[in-house]
Amino acid sequence: MTRRFDFLIIGSGVAGMSYALKVARAKKGKIAIICKTTMDEANTAKAQGGVASVTNMLVDNFDKHIEDTMIAGDYISDRSAVEQVVRNAPEQIMELVNWGVNFDRKENGEFDLHREGGHSEFRILHHADDTGFEIQRGLIEAVRNNPDIEVFENHFAVEIITQHHLGVRVTRRTPDIECYGAYVLNPETGKIDTYLSKVTVMATGGTGAVYATTTNPNIATGDGIAMVYRAKGLVKDMEFVQFHPTALYHQGETHPAYLITEAMRGYGGILRLPSGEEFMQKYDERLSLAPRDIVARAIDNEMKVHGLDHVCLDVTHKDPEETKHHFPNIYAKCLSIGIDITKEYIPVVPCAHYMCGGIKVDLDGCSSIRRLYAVGECSCTGLHGGNRLASNSLIEAVVYADAAAKHSLSVVDDYEFNEKVPEWNDEGTMSNEEKVLIKQDVREVGQIMSTYVGIVRSDLRLRRAWERLDLLYEETEDLFKRVKATKDICELRNMINVGYLITRQALERKESRGLHYTVDYEKHACDKKKNIFSGRS
Repeated sequence: MTRRFDFLIIGSGVAGMSYALKVARAKKGKIAIICKTTMDEANTAKAQGGVASVTNMLVDNFDKHIEDTMIAGDYISDRSAVEQVVRNAPEQIMELVNWGVNFDRKENGEFDLHREGGHSEFRILHHADDTGFEIQRGLIEAVRNNPDIEVFENHFAVEIITQHHLGVRVTRRTPDIECYGAYVLNPETGKIDTYLSKVTVMATGGTGAVYATTTNPNIATGDGIAMVYRAKGLVKDMEFVQFHPTALYHQGETHPAYLITEAMRGYGGILRLPSGEEFMQKYDERLSLAPRDIVARAIDNEMKVHGLDHVCLDVTHKDPEETKHHFPNIYAKCLSIGIDITKEYIPVVPCAHYMCGGIKVDLDGCSSIRRLYAVGECSCTGLHGGNRLASNSLIEAVVYADAAAKHSLSVVDDYEFNEKVPEWNDEGTMSNEEKVLIKQDVREVGQIMSTYVGIVRSDLRLRRAWERLDLLYEETEDLFKRVKATKDICELRNMINVGYLITRQALERKESRGLHYTVDYEKHACDKKKNIFSGRS
């Protein structure tokens, strides 16, 4: 079956849905959202902390937010991208509010702002401790109420369509690669349909599921990044994987691990050893509010030195009722496993959280492939550089969705559907009965990445990961050619591709910088001044 849409959006988090709503206003054609599972299962919904934006101009300003972002990114960030996000943030916050998203306010009507690690001022808008869920709820309602947006839930994008599928040889040096849509797996028929488009937008989210333990949902397998890489698009900065310092330590919960928001440390939470001893003073003058890379490495080091499974976050010194008010979901979650956070420490451990790299895009969200945009976590805008500043991701998604919508609306009339695209060819393949192999390989990818490409790396560990992933790649590609495509085997392919990209680009960076910390290279000069992770370890 062949379908035609002027705007084809792959992914349904805040980036994909806000883009759809923005182009829908223009009434310039048919819009489709391809949703891998259901609309409410996205990384957006897992974001507890909030959205960073300068709203209190009496004490805060754009320059402060820009500088905080540059510092957190270890000055690898693209300043033009940082300025675009920071200066456009307040306008996009009001767009979210107009779509029905509720942020907590004080009695006088002003936004109730939090402060998080790396921020010099209180500028985090939030909805209790489930901000991402609230944003997802508001956007889902707006999308479902818009008759111009068609949503295909439980559909899986297998590949984007380029000249390669027309028999043209495409390499990484091909200057004019174009995207004509995507091949999409229909769960009801088990067949792969052709979705032709004038404009395609990749909004597939992150990559956390390639690690053994992550705060991301199981669907975060890096599909968009892998698809674009296979189509010879430019992918950048994949070595910068952010490990959130404080996921709830609870045996058996690994995908996803329950996130303990950064806002809890902004609220006054103190990191301690289980004995009660503080330790962040040994690592950084900003203590528990240091940027995430520093805190995650500090916790990792303390766990190794003391032989611990976890460290602790302490809010027992705070007012119990205030804690319950600000963090009702965290309070309830911890209570469900027997921990009263107003009286007891919270056991926490770092785990994979956010991908700072991805599909390289310009200020309009355009990728290196014509007619293909990327927004949200799957994109590399240059905002995050070597490390994401807390709560910058959701606002980045909305700002770049706006930029991509404006640009694509200005050019969509110049494009036509490519009617020469062939249907997906799976002739000669057999039904896949090797689910046990796929499940085992998925588990092995997670073990490889967590063991060898984690918080602290070395060239030896990275080369070992490369060799293991290369073997899995060969086995999986051979299987993929012989069987009918399913969501399971496509996800495995994507996870191996993403793991390879993280590993390769980590090997290529001959320095410790930002989130990429290796025992083989000294810390970059501009990150030496604040913490002890400044040399060989």
